[in-house]
Amino acid sequence: MLTRLKNLFTIKSKFEAFLVIYGLGVGAVERGFHYMAQYPGIGGKLLFAVCPIAVFMAGTRILDSIDAEREER
Repeated sequence: MLTRLKNLFTIKSKFEAFLVIYGLGVGAVERGFHYMAQYPGIGGKLLFAVCPIAVFMAGTRILDSIDAEREER
C-alpha cells in the first residue's frame, strides 16, 4: 500500500517533470511579485530575480535525475 502511495508522487517522465517545473516557476514569480510589493526598490527586484534562479536550479536537478534513472535501467 505504501508503495502505491509512493508511486503517485514519483516523477516518471519528462512531461511530468516539465509540469512540476512549470508549477514551481509560477509560484516563484508570484512570490517575486509579493517581494517587490513588500520591498520597493532594488531590494525587491533582487529578491524577485533570485526566485526564478532557484527554479532553474531545481528544474535542472529534476531533469538530470530522470535522465540518470533512464540510464540506470
